[in-house]
Amino acid sequence: METPRIRITVTVNGEAVSEDVPGDRSLLDFLRDDLGLTGTKEGCGEGECGACSVIVGGRLVDACLIFAAEADGRNVETVEGLADGEVLHPLQRAFAAAGAAQCGYCTPGMLMAGKALLDRNPSPTREEAAHGIAGNLCRCTGYGTIIQAVMEAAKES
Repeated sequence: METPRIRITVTVNGEAVSEDVPGDRSLLDFLRDDLGLTGTKEGCGEGECGACSVIVGGRLVDACLIFAAEADGRNVETVEGLADGEVLHPLQRAFAAAGAAQCGYCTPGMLMAGKALLDRNPSPTREEAAHGIAGNLCRCTGYGTIIQAVMEAAKES
């Protein structure tokens, strides 16, 4: 039996989008497959790794854990929305300068976690920065350069 479709309207990275989606479609699949926003990564599919972190209604969420329909009427921010044209977001510049992206798979989720933190706390302590990215796993960097990048971006914000 086919899952019933639901009409949703969301604002993704400042652009209004209306689509009919299956009721059981995850926000992650909606972003990647329906909208072609492949910066958001699928890691574990269980909300454990943070690779799919996006901001929905001002709150950091794992896009693999919520249905697209739950974003109806809300603002969704993905990594593709960070830069302003060719001008990188302070977090993106800081990640590049600090070498905080090695293999890069966790980077979109880390950037979104950092943005969510800086949106609610523009001057975090190092401990708050570490806590802000705590739901995101990285197998390459050891987190030091990521935390350093968040702290550097805070100085620019």
